[in-house]
Amino acid sequence: MTYSHQPAPAQARAKRTRWAWLLGGGVALIVTLGCAGNSASDSTDDDKPAAAADKTTKGTPKQDSGTAGLNQPARDGDFQFTVTGLKCGVSHVGTDLIGQDAQGQYCLVSIQIKNIGKKAQTFSDSEQKAYNAKKVEYSVDSAAALYANSTSQVLFEQINPGNTVKGKLVFDVPEGTKLTSLELHDSMFSDGVKVNLK
Repeated sequence: MTYSHQPAPAQARAKRTRWAWLLGGGVALIVTLGCAGNSASDSTDDDKPAAAADKTTKGTPKQDSGTAGLNQPARDGDFQFTVTGLKCGVSHVGTDLIGQDAQGQYCLVSIQIKNIGKKAQTFSDSEQKAYNAKKVEYSVDSAAALYANSTSQVLFEQINPGNTVKGKLVFDVPEGTKLTSLELHDSMFSDGVKVNLK
């Protein structure tokens, strides 16, 4: 007489449950690894253009900030300005017989203005500004400029395309003042360009 050993129903259910958990866990692990792989791949693909963009940015020359120094051309609109010198501490402009005395001291800015546009344009010295280190703004003394520019005139000069005029901007500032920058304009409506004087 042969006896077959059959597992109890409870034991069979437990084995099936264990296998189901193991199988489910394995599937979940595979799915998780697959998603992680795709995420890593996506991240790598996204990083490549960013790295390339960084290299391009680093390789591109920095654009001009709109600031120049002495003897460096600076453009605003149709005028190219070149400041060639600065002299402060002047108490009188003109001659002994005719001229003007400073309230404080005159600072004389030697400048060249070239018309780089396609039509004649008038340069007005009254639109030009000077600043000290504390950003105090000073305007041009146009009356004193008449005496300071005896042989050349930049007070209200029309300049044809390609031509350059030379002269002096005159600022009447308190004694001891040190001008550090200029803001030069081709017209009263322009943004202006900064020129460092230090």
